[in-house]
Amino acid sequence: MLKIFRLSAILEGISYLLLFSFSMPLKYWANITEPNVYIGYVHGFLFIAYMILAVIFSMERKIAPKEISMLVMASLLPFGTFYMDQKYLKPLTTL
Repeated sequence: MLKIFRLSAILEGISYLLLFSFSMPLKYWANITEPNVYIGYVHGFLFIAYMILAVIFSMERKIAPKEISMLVMASLLPFGTFYMDQKYLKPLTTL
């Protein structure tokens, strides 16, 4: 479960950065809306998958509510999922 959750965190973070650094500027500065639609759909799917996996992961590991809120907050901040992966999830792989 940890590997799947880590993968979803990385993919969600990449889609989030693509959405805000690539497709949103194209949409608002160049009036090109097509990439925003597709990247938005992918990001929405990955965001929902990340949230579902965060709940399953936290129930499986019996994580404290404070840490669950950190998992949720990480998905809302740019680079948040990358930070969460390096700081909290990667050390769990060595246990």
